[in-house]
Amino acid sequence: MDLYQLRIVRELSELGSLSAVAARLSVTTSAVSQQLRALQDEMGEKLVAKSGRTLVLNEAGRVLAAAAVHVLASMSDAELAVQRHFSDGRGEVTVAALHSAALAIFPKLLGRMDAESGPRVICSDTDVTVDTFARLVADVDLVIAHRLPWGNPWPASIAVTPLVFEPLDVAMHVGHRLAGATEVQPADLANEEWISVQESFPLASALHALGAAAGATLRVRHRLNEFPIVVSLVAAGQGVALLPRYMGNPDAHPGVVLKPLAGIEIGRQIDILSRPEVLRKASVATVIAAIRDVLRVPASERVPGAGQVGY
Repeated sequence: MDLYQLRIVRELSELGSLSAVAARLSVTTSAVSQQLRALQDEMGEKLVAKSGRTLVLNEAGRVLAAAAVHVLASMSDAELAVQRHFSDGRGEVTVAALHSAALAIFPKLLGRMDAESGPRVICSDTDVTVDTFARLVADVDLVIAHRLPWGNPWPASIAVTPLVFEPLDVAMHVGHRLAGATEVQPADLANEEWISVQESFPLASALHALGAAAGATLRVRHRLNEFPIVVSLVAAGQGVALLPRYMGNPDAHPGVVLKPLAGIEIGRQIDILSRPEVLRKASVATVIAAIRDVLRVPASERVPGAGQVGY
């Protein structure tokens, strides 16, 4: 049985005729009769009996009608509870982010939510391969993830809220031979020793793209996923590295400078991933708006129409 059939039984108990039920439900009398027959066949019991020229509920039908009142009331309560859940702008929202985004976003986001008595945000960081980010939405409301533009798109089953395209610059020691240049050519970097991330992580293929532009296979000496460690090694003169322009935290050490690449644009796309239904929550919409606001980058490098388009 379904809720529509239960409603028919309830209406019949109150109105006393199939034609009156059909009028209330804005359907034909034959449609009401068909639903009643289907319900009786499923239950294996007669629910109606003839009274003169009309059909009325028998004793079994009246018992079901009384039960239908409670079922329909419970469903109404459930619908109202869901509506309140989605309209509650102060609910709890869980957010996971890759390490560099967590460092750039979480402190300001939490401070803003506290100051505005906004949603209670629960944060976690994550260090995963690019194909794992999408799976995290099963357990977390919002996942701040990154991917390279030429990589596989996010699965079509998840919602994607684009945040920003972040260029990757070359991080080098302040005493490096190219530190005084306005920008650097890929060919100028062909013989450098590099510090890169682990091969299975998104930014690894960025170095491959740079090597292709330089016409050489770049030599990777160290593989480290934590940008603060990368910055410390660059500052110690242990190699050069590709670092995100805004979230790579190069300012943490005065011995490091960032130089943009000439003739090639290499960068990563930062997105918020979620299940589509999560975006219906008012609390989630509040947190997304706050993330956009605290992630301050030049307007020219923000994603046009962020939040309205995907891949």
